[in-house]
Amino acid sequence: MTKPLRVALIGTGFMGKAHSHAWRTAPRFFDLPLDPRMSVIVGTDPERTASAAATYGWDEASTDWRAVVERDDIDAVDICSPGDTHAEIAVAALAAGKHVLCEKPLANTLEDAAAMASAATAALDLVALCGFSYRRTPALGLARKLIADGRIGQVRHVRAQYLQDWLTDPDAPATWRLDRERAGSGALGDIGAHSIDTAQWLTGSLITEVSAVLRTFVDERPVRTGVVGLGGVGDRDAPRVPVTVDDAGAFTARFDDGAMGVFEFSRMATGRRNANRVEVNGERGAIAFDFERMNELEFYDATDEEGVQGFRRVQATEAVHPYLEAWWPVGHGLGYEHTFTHEIVDFVRAVAGEAQAEPTFPQALQVQRVLAAVEESDRDRGRRTTVEATR
Repeated sequence: MTKPLRVALIGTGFMGKAHSHAWRTAPRFFDLPLDPRMSVIVGTDPERTASAAATYGWDEASTDWRAVVERDDIDAVDICSPGDTHAEIAVAALAAGKHVLCEKPLANTLEDAAAMASAATAALDLVALCGFSYRRTPALGLARKLIADGRIGQVRHVRAQYLQDWLTDPDAPATWRLDRERAGSGALGDIGAHSIDTAQWLTGSLITEVSAVLRTFVDERPVRTGVVGLGGVGDRDAPRVPVTVDDAGAFTARFDDGAMGVFEFSRMATGRRNANRVEVNGERGAIAFDFERMNELEFYDATDEEGVQGFRRVQATEAVHPYLEAWWPVGHGLGYEHTFTHEIVDFVRAVAGEAQAEPTFPQALQVQRVLAAVEESDRDRGRRTTVEATR
């Protein structure tokens, strides 16, 4: 009999739903060294939490995360709640001897993220993983291998965009993601953090300097009256509340290997639903990726014969590509939800001691340092701001 891994999930919203699907799916498609048990889901509203437990397949529902993380029959805590709760829950869970998976960004502030990283470092026998799920996209895994194998040579340029449009309507309602106290930042931490992590992970290099601008286009929004997707439903005649985070931003960056980067992120880029893009140009080639075509990678090899050079489309659906051995025949692509399943696979294998799962909390702290430097640069009218780069 495979030893159980008894899991408590904190959060019943968008990420709670995605992680619930992943916990159910991972052991049914991958040969795991531990048997995940969906023991309890924790929320703030008793009725909504009970409904989530029944719908997503959790054994119990609770509204008391403190009691749950202290339970002897819980081995791992999966944090999918808003950013202002991450540090307190994660530190308490690690102190109680639980493995921790925490959604990104690691925390709302650099201080909280540092406290989480310190707690994780002190908990020598525990896994503490930050959930940057896009790392688990097979096409990006292939891109990383090509770069690490030297196929594009020395990296010179990193160009990253993450564009969404769910806040384009000025009457789209206010949610916790637009409240700095709950979310920490807006598009910067919500989606820009993904681009920062992806760029550093792909290249193996760290961002050491930024020059940034952030912008809030709509500074008041109506109170939310219903939940639909990320934003919900607003009534333009409803009371309006302040938006206290950024809607969009951009920054240039220096990497510690000499490469330069250009980053852009927006939740008001009309027409772009989830355009998470990255291009890396090197001395001998390039890769380009867009999550809206997540099963494809573009690869340019400058050593090809003159006259036939050009970006080739690689369909990353072969069994040799990361995670694909467990899924479908060649050409039968994956979707957004699979990235979370792969995250759970890596987490469970790390808990079992088979491999180290990344990014660790200290590695995710590095992303938090970049986020803090971007905000500092913006406050100082784009001044070039140094990022502490530690591996």
